[in-house]
Amino acid sequence: MSVLAIVNTKNGAPTKSSLEAASYAAGVAAQNGTDAVAIVAGELNSADALGAAGVGRVLHHAAAVTDSGQWAKLTEAAAEAAGATCIVSSHDHFGRAIAPRVAVRLNAGLVAGVTHLPEGGTVRKNVFSGKAMADVAISSEKAVYTVTPNAFGVSNAGGTASLEAFSADLGQAREEVTGFDAASGDGQVPLPEAELVVSAGRGLKGPENWGIVEELAQAMGATTACSRPVSDIGWRPHHEHVGQTGITIRPNLYIAAGISGAIQHLAGVNQSKTIVVINTDPEAPFFKAADYGIVGDAFEVLPKLTAAVQALDS
Repeated sequence: MSVLAIVNTKNGAPTKSSLEAASYAAGVAAQNGTDAVAIVAGELNSADALGAAGVGRVLHHAAAVTDSGQWAKLTEAAAEAAGATCIVSSHDHFGRAIAPRVAVRLNAGLVAGVTHLPEGGTVRKNVFSGKAMADVAISSEKAVYTVTPNAFGVSNAGGTASLEAFSADLGQAREEVTGFDAASGDGQVPLPEAELVVSAGRGLKGPENWGIVEELAQAMGATTACSRPVSDIGWRPHHEHVGQTGITIRPNLYIAAGISGAIQHLAGVNQSKTIVVINTDPEAPFFKAADYGIVGDAFEVLPKLTAAVQALDS
């Protein structure tokens, strides 16, 4: 019985988080001696990236699907066609909207936000805002997993995938997308997918000073972020707000300048693999969670970091 990955695309290519889900599906399939299959709807330029991630077959529904309920019906039909007993999606807005519906339709157990492959009949996930880990067992015949972005990564199996036309009766859409405005960011990687993030808070004293944050991010190829107070007062757009009430991220490197480190902010970034904190206050709570701390003025430290990065690249 195969493992099915639900794949979202952007400009005809699978998103990074969907490739992570596909890699996870391939890992589960390898554990069980079966194959990984992907279901894709809408524009798809090539199946190469999915093949490299370990998927053997790609079921392609030519028409774009924006309704979550229709996506669930499409996934159910694909699971039946592929004989899948395990369905995997990304744990982002796309996957979180679809996976619970799929679980209900297939009478399957659901584990959201997994970080490791199943082992010994259980699968691991973060709980309590990343402060602890839980090993969850599913007793149902079928299972649905959503994979935490940047937790599993994209594998390079070096394989190829066949591309097969697939269609299903999706019924009437109940959601209508009337417009789409992409968040500006000069081509930056979206925060949930970013591996490098440079963030700042009220310690920057005003929006006119954000240039030093953007310069460091540009030099590193990182994505910019901010604390909630900064977005609330309009210094930065809300899509840059990371924290418990904003976007939860898990980058390889998170640099925080001028952020005290309130518990609400920590809840959204404490799964970062490396945290660097820059603050003039040596007693700032954020230092307790930091892997590296710099007690200093962000207006002095950030330009020096930018210069150091540029020197390495030259």
